Amino acid sequence: MPGRESAFRWLSKAEPPPRLVDWSLFVLICVEVITGFVSFTLGTPEGWPIFWIHRIVGLGLIVLLIFKLRRVRYRLLNREQWQPSTLLSVLTTIAAGGALITGIVWVFGLDIRISYWTLLSVHVGFGLALFILLIPHMWTRFHPPRRVDFTTRRAALQYSGLLIGGAVVYRLQEAINRRFATPGADRRFTGSQPRTGQGNGSFPVTSWVADNPEPIDREAWHLQIIGHVQQPIELSYQELTGQADVDALLDCTSGWYTEQTWGGYRVADLLAAAGGETAAGQWVRFVSVTGYRWSLPIDEAKETIVATHVGGEQLSHGHGAPLRLVAPGRRGFQWVKWVTRIEVRSENDPAQWLVTLISGF
Repeated sequence: MPGRESAFRWLSKAEPPPRLVDWSLFVLICVEVITGFVSFTLGTPEGWPIFWIHRIVGLGLIVLLIFKLRRVRYRLLNREQWQPSTLLSVLTTIAAGGALITGIVWVFGLDIRISYWTLLSVHVGFGLALFILLIPHMWTRFHPPRRVDFTTRRAALQYSGLLIGGAVVYRLQEAINRRFATPGADRRFTGSQPRTGQGNGSFPVTSWVADNPEPIDREAWHLQIIGHVQQPIELSYQELTGQADVDALLDCTSGWYTEQTWGGYRVADLLAAAGGETAAGQWVRFVSVTGYRWSLPIDEAKETIVATHVGGEQLSHGHGAPLRLVAPGRRGFQWVKWVTRIEVRSENDPAQWLVTLISGF
């Protein structure tokens, strides 16, 4: 077919050297993983460049993957040429395709839930699988990079075009969303889609990994305020002081956001009830009954509340009753549920990243 032959001739001229394609795929996938993880912690508009980089690089990956598959398609499709490492190549290709397809579908606003997971969560899963599979895949077919492949004028033009093209396509996709009022038109800069209404039933119940304790008896529950405070105390539900209402936007990393009025207690007032922090107190760690925890700088922590109500309703168990952290500007997984302890510390808690993965188990 003349059209198909013309397309292949164009691809041949536009395609970078094989080694450059392979190493570029590796670098761009690493960029995607890094920006993906960093984006989980960004909840204010100042973080938009990270999301833009993630999306533009993802579009560039599509082009490089086409070049790669065009080159190796005969080895993949011809069973007689299969080697022990070919299965690894197939799995890596599936993970790459899954990550790209779910990402594209998500930006147009389609949220096809798979059991408990949103499409964005599935996208993250494919991305992690791709990164894990990529290391042994590169190892089995390792060819060290050559300077000549990376320093030519042609390579510079190809990759400039790749990134500029990715930015143009991304802006075009946003324009299509607005023009046709797709579900993706109302996304935040984070990619999250709106959930409207007031109260517990207006937004999903989600848990980070497997964090899901049994319902908590408010009468038996107590809140400890300990660490670098003048007088550590323990308060019952009825003894909480410093009531406040805060309008705050909860942006969940599973791909949705909701704006609610949260009712609860000022963390600054709770710390004051313990005599205030000592000179050593620089961070405040919020700890769940599951062991899940997150820390905030003390000045930021004093601006937060620990909520008992949402939209005028008492928090449901799934949304963190009897007490959950409300931290405006932070992503949802940092709004610790089922808070049972507030600790004033002298330093941050880097181990909290590990705890977020294992606390539910």
